[in-house]
Amino acid sequence: MNGIMIQGTSSGSGKTFIVTGLCRLFADMGLNVCPFKSQNMSSNSSITPDGLEMSTAQYLQALSARLAPKVFMNPILLKPIHDQSSQIILNGKIYAQSTKNYSAFTQSIGIESVRQALSIIERNYQAVIIEGAGSPAEVNLNKSEIVNMRVAREADVPVVLVADVDRGGSLASVVGTLELLGNDRERVKAIIFNMFRGDMKLFDDAVKWTESYTGVKVAGVVPFVKGLNIPEEDSLIRRGAEKSSESKLTALDDDFNTVADVLSKNLDVDYLLRLIRHEDTMLQPQ
Repeated sequence: MNGIMIQGTSSGSGKTFIVTGLCRLFADMGLNVCPFKSQNMSSNSSITPDGLEMSTAQYLQALSARLAPKVFMNPILLKPIHDQSSQIILNGKIYAQSTKNYSAFTQSIGIESVRQALSIIERNYQAVIIEGAGSPAEVNLNKSEIVNMRVAREADVPVVLVADVDRGGSLASVVGTLELLGNDRERVKAIIFNMFRGDMKLFDDAVKWTESYTGVKVAGVVPFVKGLNIPEEDSLIRRGAEKSSESKLTALDDDFNTVADVLSKNLDVDYLLRLIRHEDTMLQPQ
């Protein structure tokens, strides 16, 4: 299907931020684009107009894409109960308070719900912007995960890898992630360095080195943007946003536009559009 998947070298790399901004950017370019995250672990949820529960992140991404939020945009929501258990929300309704064998769920009912959601999106939208979770390089999870490369394969979309410059170690995290992806490495068609502070020109050599060493195009370097009112994931809040009440979620258009503007000025948008259309864009290793 037409689309791209935004994966990160780690949790908190800015995947949600990038997807939210791309949804507004592409929607305003006239593309009927749908956000999607197969599985989200968060206690921050919202109720759709038809009374179903989904992650607030995908709820907001739908609004950013100028769409009504629908649970097929986030078919599986895990709401932490305590450190070792989570309530499972499946297609907007409580499925189970917890499960001792979650991998059995992911490989049966879970993956089927993902396939059904992707099918709905493919039939009704021109493209999908998929958000991954954590890192795709967690090799111990490869057999059971349904949120990173498994979903990229199911949807048959290219992957854009996002790295967090603000934390340090972004070059190593990119190279290390690519090294651990096995055959899925070929699916990574672009890299975005996110949350850069300071003079962008100071990162030029890093961009050149990354493209030369990995053979993957750097689609852009995105600056650190603080002060947005868009709620972030529970565990990593650095941009200054606080959790918003549901009544405030529909009043974020200015922030969506701000993020879209930042991305339009700092990313190779034409390149990303070619990825969405499955055009050949891969750099040749040097």
